[in-house]
Amino acid sequence: MRTAGRALPEESWWDWEVPGRDAGRFRLAAGYDLTHHHGLEVHFLSPVPVSCPFAFQDPVFRPPTAGERARLRRSLGEEPPLIVAFEADGDGGEPVSCLIAAEGVEIRPGPVRREVPGRPDWPGVPLVTD
Repeated sequence: MRTAGRALPEESWWDWEVPGRDAGRFRLAAGYDLTHHHGLEVHFLSPVPVSCPFAFQDPVFRPPTAGERARLRRSLGEEPPLIVAFEADGDGGEPVSCLIAAEGVEIRPGPVRREVPGRPDWPGVPLVTD
């Protein structure tokens, strides 16, 4: 699997979501099941237009079309350095076309535990240690 001309590490990147975004970074998390952790983050640096659902499955990355490139040039005044296009299952009947434009990308493999605020990481009562 390739995105932005770079190969993603070989693994099952079926389940995707947006764990965070701000003016300087748009983050995607991926794994085979995002319930407890994810094994890959893709950080888009200085993102401009972003069009994708907050959760999706099975993305198929592809080169951006001439029309997508032209639309970005018209709206931004120039073509951004990085354009990522893909089709994905966004929990609807038809695949969703997604487009992310940014200044750059960082691909960060490695397990990241999902932390839920207010929930302890131990599922039961505290253990007595003395």
